[in-house]
Amino acid sequence: MQFGVFTIGDVKADPVSGRPSSEQARLRMMAAVATKAEEVGFDVFATGEHHNPPFVASSPTTLLAFIAARTRRIILSTSTTLITTNDPVKIAEDYAVLQHLANGRVDLMMGRGNTGPVYPWFGQDIRNGIPLAIENYALLRRLWREDVVDWQGEFRTPLQSFTSTPRPLDGVPPFVWHGSVRSQEIAEQAAYYGDGFFANHIFFPRRHFVGLVNLYRQRFEHYGHGAADQAIVGLGGQTFMRRRSQDAVRDYRPYFRSIPVYGGASLEDVTEQTPLTVGSPQQVIDKTLSFRETFGDYQRQLFNLDAGGLPEKTVMEQLDLFGEILPVLRREFDARRPAHVPDGPVHPALGSHGDAVVTERG
Repeated sequence: MQFGVFTIGDVKADPVSGRPSSEQARLRMMAAVATKAEEVGFDVFATGEHHNPPFVASSPTTLLAFIAARTRRIILSTSTTLITTNDPVKIAEDYAVLQHLANGRVDLMMGRGNTGPVYPWFGQDIRNGIPLAIENYALLRRLWREDVVDWQGEFRTPLQSFTSTPRPLDGVPPFVWHGSVRSQEIAEQAAYYGDGFFANHIFFPRRHFVGLVNLYRQRFEHYGHGAADQAIVGLGGQTFMRRRSQDAVRDYRPYFRSIPVYGGASLEDVTEQTPLTVGSPQQVIDKTLSFRETFGDYQRQLFNLDAGGLPEKTVMEQLDLFGEILPVLRREFDARRPAHVPDGPVHPALGSHGDAVVTERG
């Protein structure tokens, strides 16, 4: 089981102190969170990709390369990479470079993006979102797996005898997740290729994501990649901890109110109905373990810890508390997972060498 943190890179004033942030301070905070996450024992750090205010994470590979130079173990990922508005040739090149520099500690999550205006900024039409995601990813896979590619598609100029450079490290492309909030087509795409599927799993009730994960598992088996319970599933999550639950609720409430997606709902209702956990370390352990009861065994759990203007000091305190509970979560998840269910994906350079990108217990 892999545990990680992810950031959406929002730039907001602290709603408690009123202290503003800056784009530079937020970027440096994201890098500091990544290095601290490795220090306390997390396996993954992931950054989103947005091209509109108030977000600052517009160049994931630049940020992750900066972090790669300051870390040794943690896997560097995205949450997400926009497969619709980024050219697949540039994705192939950028993430191969990052993969080499980070010695294989790289994977990425493909997504369509949920901000309509982004599409025309990059010369695309949001009405083509699904076809773009399908075609661009099909090309990306070929660019990483074939030394010479000839390509004719609908949404970009043809390629003739093209070689993407550098080639993937050890001939093994970065592992790919397909992330979605609601798209059955994206779950189908992940299953077709035998890639991972990442359910956003924040902001909405768990039942909202169960259907997508179950569809992916069923189609993963249908396409012959393994049994349904061997499909590679990741989940999001959002937490805030204090030693005492009442302190967590009191301290987090103003930050919760600053996150517009909750639309004025109460903190108590959202924590009851969604994966958001605000409370003691034991409450975070208990609720996180309950995800397995809903979704079955899965491979990656990412937590968002820094949204809504939370100051860096508070986020670091959250990471320290996670450092205390991660051993418990690992032990409990590992004890409950059958031997035939694979672990989280890693590049062969990080573990045993061979053709497989995921390792199995047993």
